[in-house]
Amino acid sequence: MEGKRRKFLLGLLFDGIGMLSLLFPGVGAALDLVWAPVAGWLMTRMYPGKSGRAAAFVTFVEEILPGLDIIPTFTLMWVYTFLLKKKEVMPAKSA
Repeated sequence: MEGKRRKFLLGLLFDGIGMLSLLFPGVGAALDLVWAPVAGWLMTRMYPGKSGRAAAFVTFVEEILPGLDIIPTFTLMWVYTFLLKKKEVMPAKSA
C-alpha cells in the first residue's frame, strides 16, 4: 500500500480510537489519559519534522481535554500534508 493511502487509513483508525472514549461516559476520561500521549507519539512517527511535532502537540491537547475528541486531528493533518501544503520548490542551479 502506498504511503499516502496508508497514512490516510491509519489516520482514520487513530481518529476512531480517539473518539471511542465518547462511547464510555466517565471511563472515557481515563482512556484519554492513556490515549493522548500515545496519539501524540503516533503523530510524530507518521509526520516527522516541525509540522509533525506541532500536530502531535495539537493531538495531545485535543485528546486530553474533555469534549474535543470529536476533532479528527490525524485526518486533518493528512489533508494539510497532502492536499493543502505547498510543495517545496528546489531552487534552480546556476550554470
